[in-house]
Amino acid sequence: MEPLRVCIIGAGSISDMHFKSFAGNSDAVLYGVFDYSAERAEAKALEYGISRVYGNIEEVYSDPNVDAVSICTWNNSHAEISVGALKAGKHVLVEKPLAMNVEEALKVEEAVRKSGKILQVGFVRRFATNTKVLKTFVDNGTLGDIYYAKASCLRRLGNPGGWFADKDRSGGGPLIDLGVHVIDVCWYLMGRPKVKSISGNVYSKLGNRGNVENLRFYKAADYQKDSNTVEDLANALITFENGASLFVDVSFTLHAKQDEIGVKLYGTKGGAELEPELAIVSEENNTILNIHPQMDHLTFDFANAFQNQIDSFVSSCITGTYPLAPVEDGVEMMKILAGIYEAADKRSEVTFV
Repeated sequence: MEPLRVCIIGAGSISDMHFKSFAGNSDAVLYGVFDYSAERAEAKALEYGISRVYGNIEEVYSDPNVDAVSICTWNNSHAEISVGALKAGKHVLVEKPLAMNVEEALKVEEAVRKSGKILQVGFVRRFATNTKVLKTFVDNGTLGDIYYAKASCLRRLGNPGGWFADKDRSGGGPLIDLGVHVIDVCWYLMGRPKVKSISGNVYSKLGNRGNVENLRFYKAADYQKDSNTVEDLANALITFENGASLFVDVSFTLHAKQDEIGVKLYGTKGGAELEPELAIVSEENNTILNIHPQMDHLTFDFANAFQNQIDSFVSSCITGTYPLAPVEDGVEMMKILAGIYEAADKRSEVTFV
């Protein structure tokens, strides 16, 4: 069996996880790299022993030796590059979000359908060990019908600045960067129900707090202290057609004592906390039980989840197995994100037909 020949498109910070994970898969080979910064592309090629550095994106599309691309670019180019690669007959792994808006996402979905190729969206938390274990409990009915969930990812100081803080390139702030992950993993575990209505709020009160000293936080390569056009907090209540609901709150910066992450699900027979650490809540013999699984990776382990994600993508490309994070889920997640922004802008509930 020939290995899957992969070209990484975009050599920014997240690309390292793509390079490392493809290098860690024996059924794939890092064949090429393209970045609009030739210097950065050359550096990655040297670091990972890649022989081919492309001068432009069209060279990637036209190279018959490229079987698949992994898209690690700014959010505003995800859809365009995905469509171009699919039309050229390449499989696609694209970082979240799938697109900047629903219209773009639908165009990608159409391109997938016409091409017959695999497209997997980078919903990496689906591939985490704790998520995979919890999914087995959900699937065997331990939680019963899940009717409520809470997804929270609050940073007290964590606006990366740079393109993350530029709405034209990112599409939004913590809702797009952080919220998409915790919303998706809840929605996935809830059985991917159809959205009925959304109420939401976004706040731009604190900026990127570049004035804060004596506390480190991740900064983008193009970080500028006073440059920010995205929200710093978003919250929402998402109601589904089956009657279930999901409450979300996410922030880049907030006057909070510490960072906080929580992913919780509540069902008719039991409940679960996925983050900050996997636990199952049940009832037996008229007694409430808190079950703590004995396993590695009780919490989200980025490197482990990313390797699982890449392994799953490579397997889908080689065997034709339907991806665990398919394009239609990327479209649905884009509808949810857009719905939250729309509800906040209108200051009223948004309903879906």
